[in-house]
Amino acid sequence: MIIIARFALISHLIEAIIAGFAAKSQGKNPLKSAVYTFFVGTVGLLEVLNQLKSPVVKQI
Repeated sequence: MIIIARFALISHLIEAIIAGFAAKSQGKNPLKSAVYTFFVGTVGLLEVLNQLKSPVVKQI
């Protein structure tokens, strides 16, 4: 059981690192993206990467 928990924590940590670097490269807050992805998981990583790909539209 501990092996499964370690695997989950390590995979979430790797996803958080990827999200942090991706957010930093786009000028976003890397800590916020990394923490969000760490707690949410792969779905959070996909959300962060999709937000970075889509252009930001500001309303006047």
